[in-house]
Amino acid sequence: MRFNKLDLNLLVALDALFRLRSVSRAAEQLHMSQSALSSSLARLRDYFNDELLVQVGRQMELTPRAEVLQEAVRDVLVRVNTTITAMPYFDATQSDREFRIFVSDFSMAVLFPHVLALAQEEGGKVRFHLLPQTRQPQRTLEQGDADLLVIPQHYCSPDHPTDALFDEAFSCVVWNRSVHARRGEMTLEQYLAAGHVVMQPPGMDRSFEHMFMQGSGLTRRVEVTSFSFLAAPYLVVGTERVATVHRRLAREVSRGLPLTLLPMPMPMQAQRMEQVVQWHKYRSQDPGLIWLRDLLQRAVLRMDEGGAGQTPA
Repeated sequence: MRFNKLDLNLLVALDALFRLRSVSRAAEQLHMSQSALSSSLARLRDYFNDELLVQVGRQMELTPRAEVLQEAVRDVLVRVNTTITAMPYFDATQSDREFRIFVSDFSMAVLFPHVLALAQEEGGKVRFHLLPQTRQPQRTLEQGDADLLVIPQHYCSPDHPTDALFDEAFSCVVWNRSVHARRGEMTLEQYLAAGHVVMQPPGMDRSFEHMFMQGSGLTRRVEVTSFSFLAAPYLVVGTERVATVHRRLAREVSRGLPLTLLPMPMPMQAQRMEQVVQWHKYRSQDPGLIWLRDLLQRAVLRMDEGGAGQTPA
């Protein structure tokens, strides 16, 4: 099929080349020979009157024209795919659909056990593929790699809709035989003077609480950096260090570890993180995602039954 003399089948090849920046890897993903894909690239270069990809050292880079085209091509393909593959209805008791969800290990630990339990109670065979954090979560939506993002509000793209899930406060987590635990509280001066275990999201240069610290003009001494929220409480055991941990996660982990949870010092007690779910704007009417978003809301209610996360520490 052609549009304005462009073979629209070439857009799929162009998208793969833009994403992978390699003829061999793009050919493998598209189940084409390298020679066939090289021929497609030649036709695309001729149509756009631009090299599109150029060799720079040992890798290929996009030309300025290709940089402009990249998002437009992906947008067209996502819209077409959404329209063609969307089912007019979704029955959770019968479906074996796989949902791909971008989520932190914090939400995976405190929220998703309830999500999975509720899904199983509905009797279906729905499958879940939970994806790790990346530097640009919105790109996983726009490239069709994720169905939903479960992320803090401040990481959301303004280009796609969101629903609020829950607010999260933070606690100071310390070893229960540390000086901090014996004091029973922590002043701001003591907090800033202590050594800290900090979670730094993979591919990112700072965490949520680090952004808050910078915004407040505060500086702390970071002694250990972890790529996992879940690991941070374990790493303070046997030390005088402090970990700033989501309150729900801190409560869960502290049940099996020699830890003490302390309230955050003022003015940091007001620090809260709004967790939301985000989806692609073209998929707002996807019946499966409507069901899944509702499932997430019901899971939040179950997670907080009994007031979990509402105690001062």
